[in-house]
Amino acid sequence: MKILFTASECVPFIKTGGLADVVGALAPVLAAQGHDVRVMIPLYTAIPKKYVDKMTHVTDFEVTLGWRKQYCGIELLQDNGVTWYFVDNKFYFGRPYIYGMGGDEYERFGFFCRAALNALPLIEFQPDVIHAHDWQSGMVPALLKIQYAHFPFYANIKTMFTIHNLQYQGIFGIKEVQDVLGLGDSLWTNDKLECFGCANYLKAALVYADLITTVSPSYAEEIQTAYYGERLDGLLRARKHQCYGVLNGLDIVDYNPATDPAIARTYSPEDLSGKADCKKALQEELGLQVDADTPIIGMVGRLSNQKGLDLVDYIIGDLMKEKVQLVVLGMGESRYVNLFSWAESEYRGRVAARFTMDSALAHRIYAGCDMFLMPSQFEPCGLSQLIAMRYGTVPVVRETGGLRDTVLSYNEVSGDGNGFTFFNYNAHDMLHVIQRAMKYYNGNKEIWQLLQKRGMSGDYSWDRSAAKYLELYRGMIGEGELRDPSEPED
Repeated sequence: MKILFTASECVPFIKTGGLADVVGALAPVLAAQGHDVRVMIPLYTAIPKKYVDKMTHVTDFEVTLGWRKQYCGIELLQDNGVTWYFVDNKFYFGRPYIYGMGGDEYERFGFFCRAALNALPLIEFQPDVIHAHDWQSGMVPALLKIQYAHFPFYANIKTMFTIHNLQYQGIFGIKEVQDVLGLGDSLWTNDKLECFGCANYLKAALVYADLITTVSPSYAEEIQTAYYGERLDGLLRARKHQCYGVLNGLDIVDYNPATDPAIARTYSPEDLSGKADCKKALQEELGLQVDADTPIIGMVGRLSNQKGLDLVDYIIGDLMKEKVQLVVLGMGESRYVNLFSWAESEYRGRVAARFTMDSALAHRIYAGCDMFLMPSQFEPCGLSQLIAMRYGTVPVVRETGGLRDTVLSYNEVSGDGNGFTFFNYNAHDMLHVIQRAMKYYNGNKEIWQLLQKRGMSGDYSWDRSAAKYLELYRGMIGEGELRDPSEPED
């Protein structure tokens, strides 16, 4: 099959979140199975020079945005079996930031979506499927259906749109988007592009994409409810027969405690002894009291309400009455930066917080901690709990989205489970589950090691997810049957 991914970020070139990991990992897996997979992202200034120096110029052309004509260059790099295209325009992407500033995000990513479609005949690539990711690519399915589908070159191209986080939608003024993309008044009704008086790039994709996916089966169900639906639940319910949840995978080469060069000592499910050395090294590095018997709870990710940090704020005093240490790595809201800065000084030697993006330190935290806490309000998929289990760090999570699909609470009667979970969004429910986990950590090392080994032995590769995406691609183009997503899988 011929598949084009359009996305705003992708590892190893540029990353601000999990979207980049998904695009950068899924494309090579599909390519390794013999498919012609190509990825198109903006050419940001922040992309490292070592990659830019390897790029070759393919073509350039003008993109019409209302009354403006803007330069667009297409640069190419081939690596890992995938053809990577970079959309070059210094005015839009030659800035010292990736997202969220300047007040013209609608124009930047409107340009990107139109440039991606305009480039296809010029690079002589006619995909069977365009797989667009998140709101920054949301206008690709819409523009294709509205303005391009009557041209023979584009007539048979199908589109899939993946929601990585429904909270981020790309909401702008209608007149501004009309001006940039030339979309007539008749399109701005609530069954098409209009959304509560605004333009909404993600809604546009939900209306016009042939199939919708999101990054876990539970999240696909949750976003069809008012609580999780971010005001788009009605539309998602209307399209529920075209809405699928496909669980993300991990780069199991990068995240492998048996070979990871970033950690103090490698280890495996068969020999966990190296994990104790990783714990000691982490305690020394972060200024924690070196104590093999005190469990370390780790948290890695954005410091935001979505991650359930208000629950941590509420019970941190009670938590620190326990014999426990806490390690936090992330950037985000000042409220939580202040919280963990205070906790670090208040509980010196027991709390360590680092407000940065540091991939190597993240690896050392996953390897050195005993438990990993994710009390998220909502979690489309979550990669951190998968990484934690891969490193033998037992997850303590709230049952939502991808966390519910990947972490099963330990059942002392049946012996099933690979972690500890709670359901209600309640701080003391979370505290009680942490205390339950500590009871096994302190009092039953045999069960604790069983949970560690069970987590480390799980299949977190992209192979299963890639097979599911291929099934959906083939169904779209008529080479297979699509299962109704409301029906349970075998």
